Parts: sequence; structure tokens; C-alpha cells
Amino acid sequence: MAAEKLYMTGEMQPLCDFVEQRYFKVFHNRDYRWANELTVKTAFLTLLYNDILYVMDSEKEISRRYADLTMIRRPDTRQVKVFDILIEFKFVSLSDAGISGRDAASLTLDALKSIPAMETAMCDARIQTSGYGDALNRKYKTLNLRRYAVVSLGYERIWWEETADTKIRIS
Repeated sequence: MAAEKLYMTGEMQPLCDFVEQRYFKVFHNRDYRWANELTVKTAFLTLLYNDILYVMDSEKEISRRYADLTMIRRPDTRQVKVFDILIEFKFVSLSDAGISGRDAASLTLDALKSIPAMETAMCDARIQTSGYGDALNRKYKTLNLRRYAVVSLGYERIWWEETADTKIRIS
């Protein structure tokens, strides 16, 4: 149901809540050895995968860059009222954030956003999603595209934002 909310209304929060509360709880300390952006993308992909509605693509080349996950409505489903979706994922390890898993789990969203490594990862994700809309619209013409940046703090927390095609200044 969380995936359907994203497809139909663009609501990312229910999906992120599900990943935090259900999927991440399965991972243990030993799993951190292999933890990275791909782990997070795979968790989301297992929930979002729908090849009846979408052409699903991981690391899709768009204007000489790569989008982590694109979900473009199939030509035969253009009449269905769902969004085309692009998601850029980032992973921040607990050690890079300088925090324990227990402390990370209890952070408020504002506190999560104030961690320098999280801020940097979100900025990078925003930059990566910027500009994709124009390139995808040239290729597919009839997109109803929603773009998201998703940053995971270990297997504890997720911060996400919907992004837009705006010029982002890097200082």
C-alpha cells in the first residue's frame, strides 16, 4: 500500500516509514560490513517493483549522468493516473555521522538534518536529480515526473525530499 501511495499521490513518507520500521529492523551489526547506497536502493526496489505499470531502470543513463532508480510509465499505461518517478539514493554510515545506532534511531527529523554528513549527502542527491526532468521529457514527451532524494543514516533513519529542476548553487 505504501508503494501504491507513491505511485498514485507522490507520497514518499509511508514508504520510508515502512522501510525504517520493517526492512531496516531485519539488518544487524554484521550487515553493516556491506552496507551502502545499493543496499538501500535494493530495499526500495523490492517494494516499488511493478513491471506492469513501469519500465523499471537502475542506473539509467540520462544526459551522461546516471539516475539511481527510474520508474517510467509503460507506453500502454500512459492513461493510468500514476506518476513517473526518479529516486536518487545516498547512504551515510553511522561512523561517518559520528553517532551510534541507538542514538540515530531516536533523532528528530531536525536533528537528523543537522548532521553534517547527512547535509552533504542530501545536497549531493539534490544536485544529481537536478536537470533530469528536461532530459527525460525530451525523450518521453508525456511524463508526469516526480523526483526524490533519499538519504539513509545507516539502517536506522531515512531523510527524503522531493526535488525539482532548479539551479542549485554550489559554494
